Amino acid sequence: MQAHECVVNLANKTVGKPSRRGDGTFGELVPTVVAVIEKGLHVARGEIANIQIGAEAKILAKAMIKQIDRVIGDLVRQVEEFRKAGGNPICVGLVGINCAEVYTSYEGDRPWPTDGKKYKHPIQEAAAAEQRLRDKALPSFDEFLFLRFRAANVVPYPFEWVNFEQTAKEYAALLVRVSRMYDQRFGA
Repeated sequence: MQAHECVVNLANKTVGKPSRRGDGTFGELVPTVVAVIEKGLHVARGEIANIQIGAEAKILAKAMIKQIDRVIGDLVRQVEEFRKAGGNPICVGLVGINCAEVYTSYEGDRPWPTDGKKYKHPIQEAAAAEQRLRDKALPSFDEFLFLRFRAANVVPYPFEWVNFEQTAKEYAALLVRVSRMYDQRFGA
């Protein structure tokens, strides 16, 4: 890290390997490229030759079951893309799941609030959406984290974690496991 041999790639692609870009990639710096170092950050950024860690994130806010198959497909295909770049990347999935009692989406200026009947409230679908992701997407990843939250999408736009302490612990534990996997796969 300190030698800037491995960097974060903000374009989320590897050089010379066409692929769908992920939401986060980390890998070996292309030797002819200069790493960009930003004050206050420990990890430099730049173009990468391979993907050592790839992350994909999705957020389910409303109409989760209606879109769950597409979301699962996107997640699984992104792992395939990370692996296509070569090597043995650590693949991390992050999925936000809204557990709010109500939610309003917008098409232009027109609001579409949930009603609990035709338009299910997020809380009515959250558990089923999580279970389908657990069954069909999670097995493709080395690590997978559910980020359960509540957001109604109306002024003043309140947001809260369903269980902040548990979410923080699960995220920290994921980071420890990814660090250990990294050491095993790529050496220190």
